[in-house]
Amino acid sequence: MKAKSGDFVLPGDVLGVTEEFVPSEWTYEEDGEIKSLVVGKVAIDEKNKKISIIPKTGTPAPVEVGKTIVGQITEVRGQRASVKIEKIKGIDRELTTSFVGGIHISQAQKGYLSKLTEAFRIGDIVEAKVTKVIGLDNVDLTTANEELGVLKAMCTKCRHYMVKTDNEVVCLNCGRKERRKLSAHYKG
Repeated sequence: MKAKSGDFVLPGDVLGVTEEFVPSEWTYEEDGEIKSLVVGKVAIDEKNKKISIIPKTGTPAPVEVGKTIVGQITEVRGQRASVKIEKIKGIDRELTTSFVGGIHISQAQKGYLSKLTEAFRIGDIVEAKVTKVIGLDNVDLTTANEELGVLKAMCTKCRHYMVKTDNEVVCLNCGRKERRKLSAHYKG
């Protein structure tokens, strides 16, 4: 299906292909196809070859480059930590759909980090900035700025939340000490 300007579309509807257009507001790219992220009408900018959606309902919270998100670490493997994006910081609206982001080891903090588990662990709540969006499950994130990082750390031994002391976090339940890339807004 190739959508035309003014067409009414639903989330997931194919609007065009990346060889013809660049995905813009309220769209995403998946396997070379540009799809709608929300219910609305198609808007095509022929001059700039961009395709976007004008939402039919109130504007949902967009996951866009430069926005700060809050999410939970779901996996830490090798050089990438997976984050289930829960909300956009400063926006009270729900997300349009479920987004999954990733933090590469080079984007975790400024300077060298030997293991990603020194910055994040499964269950940690993080604050990160969006650096790239490609589809629903490929959102690149960074926590390299001082104000970004872990907001709440979960103990890897007993799963209680931990409190901040100097450069590490301590579990008041079992006494375990761990390292994290802590946000300036840590709530422990």
